Amino acid sequence: MQAAALLKRSNGESLLNSIGNTPLLRLPGISSAYPGVEILGKAEFLNPGGSVKDRPGLNMIRDGERTGRLTKARTILDATSGNTGIAYAMIGAALGYKVRLCLPQNASPERKQILKAFGADLILTDPGAGSDGAIIECRKVYESDPDRYFYPDQYNNPANWKAHFETTGVEILNQTSHGVTHFVAMLGTSGTFTGTSRRLKRDLPAVQCISAQPDQGFHGIEGTKHMPSAIIPGIYDDKLADDNLWIATEDSFTMTKRMAREEGLLVGISAGANVVAATQLAQRLADNGEGGTIVTILCDGAAKYLSEPFWHD
Repeated sequence: MQAAALLKRSNGESLLNSIGNTPLLRLPGISSAYPGVEILGKAEFLNPGGSVKDRPGLNMIRDGERTGRLTKARTILDATSGNTGIAYAMIGAALGYKVRLCLPQNASPERKQILKAFGADLILTDPGAGSDGAIIECRKVYESDPDRYFYPDQYNNPANWKAHFETTGVEILNQTSHGVTHFVAMLGTSGTFTGTSRRLKRDLPAVQCISAQPDQGFHGIEGTKHMPSAIIPGIYDDKLADDNLWIATEDSFTMTKRMAREEGLLVGISAGANVVAATQLAQRLADNGEGGTIVTILCDGAAKYLSEPFWHD
């Protein structure tokens, strides 16, 4: 019994130690249209849970353990559009925690199946209300029985952005030999953009950090927020970005397919949106006769979205 318990802990720790240190990939096909500009993508789909959200998921759970708010007697509870929930569910399974998640009903079938496979309990919320509806429902569930749950609250938890300050930003600096000139990323919880940008700006003050958002409140870029019409995350810093780009859903779909067919990379829709933002920035630099090294985030892989009809258009 004791040996089995030690083995389980060892396996869990081994899994968690594999989070992060993802490759930074050149995108030569996409970059070729912009002389003097190189676009690089951080391959976050290679994390064990399949997304960039493994980083903050782990950091928020570890923070809960350190502060005593998370014990084996409590269930991890949060609102998610999918990827942070998958991170919680994977880590929870490895460490022996129960996980309960509020998730929009219209999350992709693949995401819901992955969550169930990890043993997460799902509360499906109004699809029309998007991630905001999941947040509202999650708060109700937590307030009904707060002693039962550890509620990390990814939208308001500093451990979210600090995961990227301590890991993602450092990796980008090292992998580009401090040569990154621009960082661009879509906003969701805003943790990836906030933490990475704060680290880059601290260590490389000349870097430009550009946020990106869906161009309208009703959109199909899962995991992202149109801030003017959404519940604003508490960790969002509206003074951090040097500029903001507005991204159309259809452009994201088109780029997601291009990434597969021109770069050999099966990435998700938000990753496609990030690359769209990077190309908009690259076009601006090229038009001005400027060079640059643009880094963006390939948030997750395409496996969670292959049922989407845009693949067949």
